[in-house]
Amino acid sequence: MLILRRLENLLLSLWVGVMVGIGYIAAPVLFKVLDDRKLAGSLAGDMFYIVMLVGMILGGILLLLRYREESINLFRQWRGGILLLMLGLVAVSLFVLQPMIAEVKMSGITEGSDNAKKFAMLHGISSLVYLLTVIFGCLLIFFGLRKTPG
Repeated sequence: MLILRRLENLLLSLWVGVMVGIGYIAAPVLFKVLDDRKLAGSLAGDMFYIVMLVGMILGGILLLLRYREESINLFRQWRGGILLLMLGLVAVSLFVLQPMIAEVKMSGITEGSDNAKKFAMLHGISSLVYLLTVIFGCLLIFFGLRKTPG
């Protein structure tokens, strides 16, 4: 039981750590050091895609581990709900927002255009979804994935 709890903490910390490392350290550095914003955006987009895949895999494993022990009761607890919400946010990002952003980029973005406004809106939504996922992950790291007795 203790090993399973530690494994869950490790996987959750890895997931949130990857998100923080890429989203709030690596991506901003790309835009700061590269003169070509298009290249920086392309590289950041590739990194975010990998982060979302990592999130789907680690989140899926965590959900399976917790469900294996808690069954349907997992979703009656706030911790299980938060974990499911995190996985849902990652899925929305990966399968809805990122393809929409890629489509806008492919049709071309010029300053002040409708595409530029659409890109800014989608980027803002994506950033908010990302931030919420990190915040929820930090809550689960702080309080733990399991209710501790006592």
